[in-house]
Amino acid sequence: MITPETLRTARLDLLPLRVEHADEMARVLSDPALHTFIGGAPESVGALRARYERWSAGSPDPGVSWCNWVVRLREEGCLTGTVQATVGGGTAEVSWVVGTPWQGRGIATEAARGLVAWLREREAGTVIAHVHPDHRASAAVAAAAGLAPTGQWQDGEARWQLP
Repeated sequence: MITPETLRTARLDLLPLRVEHADEMARVLSDPALHTFIGGAPESVGALRARYERWSAGSPDPGVSWCNWVVRLREEGCLTGTVQATVGGGTAEVSWVVGTPWQGRGIATEAARGLVAWLREREAGTVIAHVHPDHRASAAVAAAAGLAPTGQWQDGEARWQLP
């Protein structure tokens, strides 16, 4: 069982997700364009709180760890996105999302690198991500975090894996 802990990178604090983060995160994730590749639509604070409560309760499968963090840009003192890892069965599936106002500043790359390094230190298994084929920015983040495309597909997304 892997439990999220606070991670620090050069500019970021990755803070274990708490229900209280929903208020600020609802604003961070409020741009409908942000959901083009990740699906869904912006959620209300109440819906996000309910989701964060479910995530905080942990996976119903005792062999799977749900690890969720909010990404805080230390200099600005604000939340900018999330990173996640679902760990179990010899794999750690990672994902990231950064709110529209903070994109293009290397935040997702820095957060993903920090997350992948943390997972490797814990021997969490094969690190994978699934990236929409048209989402060039996310593919760049995956590559910068050390993952490479495998040629495999799942639900219309390319599987990337740490070699």
